[in-house]
Amino acid sequence: MSYHAKLIKGGKIVIPAELRRELGFNEGDTLVIERDGDTLTIKTYAQVVREVQSEFRRLVGPHGGSLVDELIADRRAEAASEDRET
Repeated sequence: MSYHAKLIKGGKIVIPAELRRELGFNEGDTLVIERDGDTLTIKTYAQVVREVQSEFRRLVGPHGGSLVDELIADRRAEAASEDRET
């Protein structure tokens, strides 16, 4: 579906009410505008955060463990190994 927005004084964009409702844009929301060549994508800040969280979940993998706990365990094992060597 196509919508038309109007650019008004001060560079403000008026997004049609129907589209704002469909996308869940609310007054006061922080919007993120991404540029890809001549195309703009508008998302809420919350949408961007969810996308980033999803990407990190994918990178962390399925084990679901705490990376911090793994790092601490590795450091403790290294320290214990060094103690045994001395």
